[in-house]
Amino acid sequence: MRLDVHSLTQRFGNTTVLDGLHLTTGDVQSLVLVGPSGGGKSTLLRILAGLDVPVAGRITFDGTLLPNDETALRAYRKTVGTVFQAYNLFPHLSALDNLLLPLIHVHGLSPAQALARAQEPLERFQLSAHAHKRPAELSGGQKQRIAIVRAMVVQPRCLFLDEPTSALDPEMTAEVLEMISELKLLGTHFVLVTHEMSFAKRVADEVAFIDDGRVLAHGSAAEIFDRCDVPRVKAFFAFL
Repeated sequence: MRLDVHSLTQRFGNTTVLDGLHLTTGDVQSLVLVGPSGGGKSTLLRILAGLDVPVAGRITFDGTLLPNDETALRAYRKTVGTVFQAYNLFPHLSALDNLLLPLIHVHGLSPAQALARAQEPLERFQLSAHAHKRPAELSGGQKQRIAIVRAMVVQPRCLFLDEPTSALDPEMTAEVLEMISELKLLGTHFVLVTHEMSFAKRVADEVAFIDDGRVLAHGSAAEIFDRCDVPRVKAFFAFL
């Protein structure tokens, strides 16, 4: 996965959230976005995932320019998976039906094909026993793991995860982080926004520190966490 983000700007009303942001990665499997709340991480991730359109700038993903028009973005969104803080599961559907719905109605699989596609990851991540439960019957960790499986069953080129553990207690956080670690071992490409710094250091091929709508530091995990001499970055990590 290669990303080239050039002069990316995003505003909401009179508030500038991304301020001419630049970021060019190497050929990486995992990119982790860190930094203070409100710095622009989630906004960048939503634009990378094709969910928002910036007011200026451009993004090249594996050599292809990310589109701005809605028709092309709908096609792009079918090729990636996105996981949010709040799970976004349909409350009236079982966990299994939450997986089957996009496979059948968005990706055009038959019910039998969709079921076969969904069963393997449910088994791999020890979720089969919860397949017929509705979200209200699941723990927070189980709901988030189902949300991750839902994003994965479409076989995305890249997975975008926006603070997937922010609403979870420590035990449930550990469940979800373990799952993300396993996804990396399976070869999944992903961009992750997280405040779990020890996990970020362990799982990231590259780290981008974002604050005030700009990338203040970018490099390997060791370069950012251990050797970065940018004062704002050093000050942020000093409080962790």
